Amino acid sequence: MLRFDDKAVLVTGASRGIGREIARLFAERGARVAVHYHSNSAAANDTLASLPGGPHLTVQGDISQAADVERLVNQVVQEMGGLDILINNAAVYEDHPLAEVSYQEWQESWERVIGANLIGTANVLFCAAQVMIKQGRGRIVNVSSRGAFRGEPTGPAYGASKAGLNALGQSMAKYLAPFGIYVMTIAPGFVLTDMAADHLEGEHGEEIRRQSPLNRVAAVTEIAYPVLFLASEGAEWLTGCILDANGASYLRS
Repeated sequence: MLRFDDKAVLVTGASRGIGREIARLFAERGARVAVHYHSNSAAANDTLASLPGGPHLTVQGDISQAADVERLVNQVVQEMGGLDILINNAAVYEDHPLAEVSYQEWQESWERVIGANLIGTANVLFCAAQVMIKQGRGRIVNVSSRGAFRGEPTGPAYGASKAGLNALGQSMAKYLAPFGIYVMTIAPGFVLTDMAADHLEGEHGEEIRRQSPLNRVAAVTEIAYPVLFLASEGAEWLTGCILDANGASYLRS
């Protein structure tokens, strides 16, 4: 079932962590992968070198900058001859506790986080969808967060950006369905990545692990694998879904 032979896949934020594992699993299953990165070219090249099959490529760009988004998507399409699957994984997190930051710091943090996680991701989706509409097919998976539902007390812009991403995914699932394009969202909890390392290694690490009855956080493969399932043939009826992947650490109905 989970084969993607000769499919062209763009994974944003693929230089490390969840994005790197998503890229690896797609490549293992026959896809040609574009590894997007913002500034860490060494890590992106390490990801590229680890991918079986191919040909694969790296693409650089700051997704909070609209011109960068258009350029990098065009590069993928030109070098790969199209774009079948988009994984919107790139994101930033910043703590900005309301009682501890200045008004200017508050505004700047909101602008950076919303600019990358919501507006930037929406722009990547737009540019990719233009290609997919012409092709008459495509799949888009957005990587959201448990924080969209549970809240992020010290990083509210992150929680708000991911809640907005959930709404974006559902709106686009309805709009793009007539074009043969399916849009799904996955909402992970804590994952063992560089991005979460400070939280997991700090004084609250044990408390975070205890949030799940499994008494741990997710490995990157445990998020990457369901991403591939959502992007696979046979999962079309899940368009518009938001799949929780948090080890029962936060349950909703």
